Amino acid sequence: MALVNSYLKPAGMLCALLCGAAAQAQSVTEPAYPRKPIRLVLPFPPGGGTDAMARIIAAKLGEVLGQQMVIENRAGAAGNLAAEFVAKSPPDGYTLFMGFSSVMTANKSLYKNMAVDPIKDFAPITQLATSQYIVVVHPSVPARSIAQLVALAKAKPGSLNYSSAGIASPLHLAGELFKARAGVNIVHIAYKGGGPAATAVLSGEAQLTYGSIAASLQYIQSGRLRALAVTGLKRATLAPQLPTMDESGYKGFNVASWHSLVAPPGTPRDIVMRLHDETIKVLRVSDVAKLIDNIGYEPTGTTPEQLMEIIKTESAVWAQVIRDARITAD
Repeated sequence: MALVNSYLKPAGMLCALLCGAAAQAQSVTEPAYPRKPIRLVLPFPPGGGTDAMARIIAAKLGEVLGQQMVIENRAGAAGNLAAEFVAKSPPDGYTLFMGFSSVMTANKSLYKNMAVDPIKDFAPITQLATSQYIVVVHPSVPARSIAQLVALAKAKPGSLNYSSAGIASPLHLAGELFKARAGVNIVHIAYKGGGPAATAVLSGEAQLTYGSIAASLQYIQSGRLRALAVTGLKRATLAPQLPTMDESGYKGFNVASWHSLVAPPGTPRDIVMRLHDETIKVLRVSDVAKLIDNIGYEPTGTTPEQLMEIIKTESAVWAQVIRDARITAD
């Protein structure tokens, strides 16, 4: 028996050493995160731009992370229901939020009962992509530049109108920001959605709107709409011939819709940075960039700190616009 034990003891020690080495190797090759599927929560129903963006990102990001990303649409309260759900989820990296620009910046000022403050209640990961607007007018409007539009509005206050997708919609806020910066009186007409708002200008029922560049190009090319400028800080890839509002005399004017990736507050920094680094890689994949371009957006990719600065800056801008224009959504 003693002889058997003398053989077993070294064998046991060898097994312990080998098993320990194997476990150590596994810990080196397999990251601690993620070890299970990741839920990506969206603030809007399926079928829209946010849903399309999420599916593009989730497919490739899940692939590089080695785990499935499950998309969950939690529509309601202009995106606030989904935002609150994620903000109150465990900060373990397994529940993320596809933050849309209005939800992340304007909603706090629009909805007095909003339970989430995006500046305090999320751990930013990265901005994914942006889509600036294009200022278009009906051909009957005798203006071929922003300067001419402003001169026309000042000559006849209240004679021009602009359409939006509804009260407190991003298009409404864009219109009120322009009015404030230009010092003009242009009447707001709210429609039930972006489609009807665009149709109103095409038919001449409304004179001006802030449209999607991708959706507006065909009508601009056919002469049914006239484009005056784009609303971002740089010229648009799809319409490089058009000046920006900044170039048109309104320094710093920057209005765009955008999507971002954020996590619940308190999510460990190493998890945030793993998600950030892999997402940036995904955005640089040519096929992914092409898919994003096809839905009218341009890939961006920021550091968590840059995304937080965007949220803070735009929140302050929209808070002032909403206050000055007395816009309410409750």
